[in-house]
Amino acid sequence: MHGRAGMNWWLLLKLLAGIAVYSTAVEPRFVDRNDEYAVVPNLPPSWDGERFAVFADLQVGMWWANTDAARRAVSEVVSLHPTFVLLAGDFVYNADRSVDSQVQENVRILQPILDAAIPIYAVLGNHDYSLMNEHSQEENTVAAHVRRGLADAGIHMLDNDVQPITVRRIDGLGADTLSIVGIGEKWAGNDRAEETLARVAAGAPRVVFMHDPDSFAKIPANEAPFAVAAHTHGMQIGIPWVSDYLWRHYFSDTGSGVEGWQDHFGQPGNHLYITRGIGFSIIPARLHAFPELTVFTLKAP
Repeated sequence: MHGRAGMNWWLLLKLLAGIAVYSTAVEPRFVDRNDEYAVVPNLPPSWDGERFAVFADLQVGMWWANTDAARRAVSEVVSLHPTFVLLAGDFVYNADRSVDSQVQENVRILQPILDAAIPIYAVLGNHDYSLMNEHSQEENTVAAHVRRGLADAGIHMLDNDVQPITVRRIDGLGADTLSIVGIGEKWAGNDRAEETLARVAAGAPRVVFMHDPDSFAKIPANEAPFAVAAHTHGMQIGIPWVSDYLWRHYFSDTGSGVEGWQDHFGQPGNHLYITRGIGFSIIPARLHAFPELTVFTLKAP
């Protein structure tokens, strides 16, 4: 019995070692591209079928940061050449005096998208404020450095802001507008969703994005028929049903899920998709939670 027990322990150790190697050196290095539809009411025909890409949580500055996967996501975006890109926060990790170098690394990673003349719209996440948990002390100096560095590179920062963008009408007579709506960071007390959406004309087509899915719960009914958020990382260790339950009950203030489309969450008429992001938090590992690049095709109801 002792010999068999010893063999079982040895097999268990080998299994755990294999999982550790896979979750740190294999799965995080691949980017899972998810193709989805963004259904937007009152979408003009000229916008129907246009594509945009979303990713988030680069977390540059995290030990063993997943910058290789970020570069793969960027390369995929450039090859697709979508109409625009949304970056849903957490560009840096535990930023202090090193924040400028972390921002510069972000810019180097994202530069091919800018060089391809694909517009990038972004909001900040909690790590961009140096908020490591919801009760951390906000560091506005860090956020100011991150925001300025990204804006100087040509990225459109949309924390609690609206950016109307246009494409040429099908009949060639003028242009049709889609509003990009960015919601600020919840942990920083800066997610002014209702105030920001009030700046969009009633019924006008819009795409809403934010870092923290809990901010989505603040949006009034029918004001965000399509929205996207990040922040969860798919829990990094993605155990079916379990990870979603843990996030809803122990990490989310409002009961959001951990990834994908969120049914029965938020106010009536609003719909949210949560992307798993690219990088790491706390530990440099992902298991059944591949880094994600989401490509949405705009579609009328």
